[in-house]
Amino acid sequence: MNANTPYVGQPGDDTTESVDLTTAQRRSLEARVSSVAARTRTFLPDEYVVGSNVGTGSGGVRVTVSVHPPVGNPVSAGFDPDLDAEELITDEDVDEVARGLAASAALQVKRAMGDDVSQTAR
Repeated sequence: MNANTPYVGQPGDDTTESVDLTTAQRRSLEARVSSVAARTRTFLPDEYVVGSNVGTGSGGVRVTVSVHPPVGNPVSAGFDPDLDAEELITDEDVDEVARGLAASAALQVKRAMGDDVSQTAR
């Protein structure tokens, strides 16, 4: 029901600005977002599915990395890169997003499993 209002997305609506990436910017952005996904994979077992996407949102370019754990709800992180910056996604952002996604995905598994699982170690 959220998108069914007559006020959203009318043709000719100039409230959003279209952002066109150059080929070099798109390649660089795709490489960096792939590095976020790869870094996230290093924190998780193989049962977790990690994916990434470069797209556009209402405010311009939007980068999304998502994790689908073996049980529980998928988690994702999206951010808007600064296209005027020399480095579109910094190394600090890569590490921070990867760690946060991995932790959130592990928490989803824990929540889905509940407290019925016996501890394997003390």
